[in-house]
Amino acid sequence: MLLHIPGILDDAQLARFRQSLDAAAWTDGRQTVGPQGAQVKRNLQLPEDSPLRQQLGREVLAALAANPLYFAAALPARTLPPRFNRYEGGGRYGFHVDGAVMAMAVPDGLPPVNLRSDVSCTLFLCDPDEYDGGELVIHDTYGEHEVKLPAGDLVVYPSSSLHRVAPVTRGARVAAFFWVQSLVRDDGERRMLFELDQAIQALTASGADGEAVLRLTGVYHNLLRRWAET
Repeated sequence: MLLHIPGILDDAQLARFRQSLDAAAWTDGRQTVGPQGAQVKRNLQLPEDSPLRQQLGREVLAALAANPLYFAAALPARTLPPRFNRYEGGGRYGFHVDGAVMAMAVPDGLPPVNLRSDVSCTLFLCDPDEYDGGELVIHDTYGEHEVKLPAGDLVVYPSSSLHRVAPVTRGARVAAFFWVQSLVRDDGERRMLFELDQAIQALTASGADGEAVLRLTGVYHNLLRRWAET
């Protein structure tokens, strides 16, 4: 499921993010991918151990936790702490598929924790008119979809998708990105649950028959109970 979720960050948050990121020390983005990804990746990222990455990442996670549309779409079980990237001067990322299993940082002495990437997320931190190029191009069975959203907006899509970032030929494209292990592994099942959830919300808001809405809500939770992995 490819979904645009508006307004994750507000104008004040975006201004603070941009001020901090514009002054940040960036590193080669190829440091966080394997040999195959390094062949097609040309961008900058905040270092993995950057305190700024940790601080801004916590703010992103808090904003996501307060957004019911994001929760309904992703059904998050685990989330890899957000990373931040910058594309400029022809920077690009060729077609690739995200890694299926990713290691999460844990305190020393604790056993390692892995995350299965079910949902990929990009949070745009620049408005489209600030740069040329830089579209997130997602390929699925219906063809290619170009995504270039307003600052503060999020796109979520299946991590199994082939995707790329087009070259940035003017300005700079700055974004946060992260992966989610969903309670529901299958993208088709997540889509059905999302559509059912949205229908229930719309019926509730319209004042529809309460008993019918209650039955539909029961169907939603019983499907989630059947499909969820904890």
